[in-house]
Amino acid sequence: MATSRSSKKASPKKSGTEKSPASRQSPKQAVKKAALGATTKPAKESTKKSAKKSATGNPTGKKSSGAAGGSVSKKSGSAKSAATGAASVSQDKERAAAQDRLQIHIPKKDSIKIYSWNVNGIRANIKKGFFDWVESEAPDIFCLQETRATIDQLQDEKKSRPILNLDPYESHWHVAEKKGYSGVATFSSLPVQKAYSGFPQDDPRRNFNEEGRVVITELDEFVLWNVYFPNGGRGPERVKYKLEFYDHCLNIWEETRKRGRPLIICGDYNTAHKEIDLARPKENQTTSGFLPEEREFLDRIVSMGYVDVFREFNQEPGQYTYWDQITRARDRNVGWRIDYFFVTEETMPLVKNAFNRMDVMGSDHCPVGLELHRK
Repeated sequence: MATSRSSKKASPKKSGTEKSPASRQSPKQAVKKAALGATTKPAKESTKKSAKKSATGNPTGKKSSGAAGGSVSKKSGSAKSAATGAASVSQDKERAAAQDRLQIHIPKKDSIKIYSWNVNGIRANIKKGFFDWVESEAPDIFCLQETRATIDQLQDEKKSRPILNLDPYESHWHVAEKKGYSGVATFSSLPVQKAYSGFPQDDPRRNFNEEGRVVITELDEFVLWNVYFPNGGRGPERVKYKLEFYDHCLNIWEETRKRGRPLIICGDYNTAHKEIDLARPKENQTTSGFLPEEREFLDRIVSMGYVDVFREFNQEPGQYTYWDQITRARDRNVGWRIDYFFVTEETMPLVKNAFNRMDVMGSDHCPVGLELHRK
């Protein structure tokens, strides 16, 4: 399947993208089917495929799996000349990609740093200093949600192209079929043993993978889920979809636990768990993102041994990760904490710290971080 990512939120956007809860004063726009499907091949297999097809993934052959939106070709009077033209275009793209490669220096340290960030459109975020942030933080792994771009779109924009050529990272994408919607991507400087773009086993009744919301990477030390959970702001049917998506995730998480693998689940959950996790809980009792049935899911997984890692280290109010842009809520810190790292109880011995980076701009969300002890 194609690698790409997901979307979310409750405040509607003119572009039709799904947005988070906050001062949601109007319902979200409709969410249409959107993923190019789930890839169940290990990262190395999909890398070989993308290296051969310059239109898919990273044309340089660097490990970057993703949806590209179609093959490169040129119209010609014969199959031979068409192939020659395609090869020429491919070589041009490879040369351009080599010129746009960006080297990130990751210093040696005694911990593994992982970030999760809903970037509210990766191309827009890049224009606001995304690469400067990556260079300054130099995370070992970073997970992005709401990327809202195809691989082809990124290749075709000079400013965006380095995202496909970030050394020493390999990237895995889940791109939504609907352009400008959803999407997720995981970048790892640590060796990835297997990568899945979407659920390895999708729900045939719902076809969750069509919305491009999940990338799963299996590393030696742990299994990492990068998820852009649905938003229920469009009405009861969408809330039902969101809860079924939650349940589908939980079933697979429990299978991973049975295999004895440490499990980390990061992303935009689109739900504030407790009253402390949003600025105006009383006013939002009937707002998607703080509905009792949405919060009950987080209650349930906590009772099953999943840990909200941030709250293990910080019990202070006013700690948010999303602010409505239209009302300039960030200026007043009227926000929601809806971006999380959850880990299983068995994984907690690996955890060193967890934090929110409310000082980082560029999106209507801020990055959230996790530090693990390095073995």
